[in-house]
Amino acid sequence: MKRICCYLLLAVLFSNAAVAQSLPERIIKTNVNQVAGKKSTVFNECIGAGRANEGLRADWQQQLAMVKKDIGFRYIRFHGLLHDDMAVYTLDKQGKLIYNWQYVDKLFDYLLSINMKPFVEFSFMPAALASGPKTIFWWKGNVTKPKSYNEWDELIRRLVTHWQDRYGKDEVKTWYFEVWNEPDLRGFFDATQADYFELYAHTVKAVKSVSADYRVGGPATSATKWIGDFLAHCESNNLPVDFVSTHDYGTTSVLDELGTKKQKLKNNQDTIAINVKKVREQINASKFKDAELHFTEWNTSPSSRDPIHDTYQNATYILNTLKKAQANSNSMSYWTFTDIFEEAGPGPTPFHGGFGLLNLQDIRKPSYYAYKFMNELGENELKNSDASSYICKSNNSNVQALIWNYTFASTEKEYNQGYFIKDQPSRAKEMVYFEIENLDKGQYRAEVYQVGYKINDPFTKYIEMGSPSDVSLAQMAELKKASAGVPVSSSTVSVKNGTFKKSFELRENDIYFIKLVKL
Repeated sequence: MKRICCYLLLAVLFSNAAVAQSLPERIIKTNVNQVAGKKSTVFNECIGAGRANEGLRADWQQQLAMVKKDIGFRYIRFHGLLHDDMAVYTLDKQGKLIYNWQYVDKLFDYLLSINMKPFVEFSFMPAALASGPKTIFWWKGNVTKPKSYNEWDELIRRLVTHWQDRYGKDEVKTWYFEVWNEPDLRGFFDATQADYFELYAHTVKAVKSVSADYRVGGPATSATKWIGDFLAHCESNNLPVDFVSTHDYGTTSVLDELGTKKQKLKNNQDTIAINVKKVREQINASKFKDAELHFTEWNTSPSSRDPIHDTYQNATYILNTLKKAQANSNSMSYWTFTDIFEEAGPGPTPFHGGFGLLNLQDIRKPSYYAYKFMNELGENELKNSDASSYICKSNNSNVQALIWNYTFASTEKEYNQGYFIKDQPSRAKEMVYFEIENLDKGQYRAEVYQVGYKINDPFTKYIEMGSPSDVSLAQMAELKKASAGVPVSSSTVSVKNGTFKKSFELRENDIYFIKLVKL
């Protein structure tokens, strides 16, 4: 029996060796003294959230503090700042107009207390100021233009003046003011392009009347639309544009208000990065070539019920997009940080395809770690010809490497909602040979972290549980353990000749994060 076991063990070892030898080789080599420049911060300049009123919840605030600590986002953008549940503009029983900033103050005070800033989106229309009854989402944001532009102008002036009085001009100068959300879609703006341009003109003038230093931009469109028209209109009407904002998603469908549309990824895995470059080129060709570019929403899918958001494949899609888009944008605001998000109503199950990096139960999805690892990279990026990795250093001695494989998750004839709810094993893809030269001699702690199939992959664990509509406390603890983010290995290594080497097998959509810390 012992002899049989030995033969079986040898067979497994030889089989694994044969697989490794048959895999393509990927060589990543860098020199710690060859600095390419400062690491891009485009990835964590801004993050999205559902609506302002959700930001008054204790669990939302607790999750944002966690995300801020781990990922370092600087700004946050959300809908519904002017919605009636924030009570900024209402009429009393006698028809007297009441301006009320108390809920907004509670929210903004909290953001500033954790060192985050608002990327202000002026939306949606207060009912008392609306020109019609049309709304969007479960929480019924009014999407009509103002019935009185004089009253709209006064609302914006008063609100911006209040912020200036409360927080100081120097602080408010660091904010961004974006006019509306996706006005190219009638679901979000029940009016025409000309109507939006009128709304923009009134809003930018109202903000600038408080201070010319305050930054205003738009058009905040879906799928990078209207950019040329917007810039041309602003030029011909002498309207300021401090930044251009727009959105893009990786699927063929655009607006999915209640998460009921079937989604499918576009065939080109680089579609978002390509569109970022196109918009930057449009800005460069305009009068406003110095304007910043902010993609104030992006993700794989625009549906809050698309299971791709919960998968390990989503994490590598993020890294692939950020790496290729960072040179052409000032920020890429992932939509969103949390599944505390109610456009289609409260999430029905613990994992339901919500946009968030975290689910309602504070379980970190694989995408959370893509961002966390990016944030833990040192401030100086090293020269590196590999397109799917970052090698950085900090403190002149500590080195970090983020390496991934992005394999396009082709759903073929199946939509995301049918494809990604099933177990998705990954196959061995390549052998990575990683080498760093000219390190200081001495002892280092080498920590290796991984994300991929069944590694920091709570959604696969959830599928194994039978995708329950509710989870017990024991199941919730098991899911959190499946996404604890602990190192897969940690060891002390001795660097004698200035070189550190490591080889490993990379599966489809695996992420490896390696930290070398000088002891």
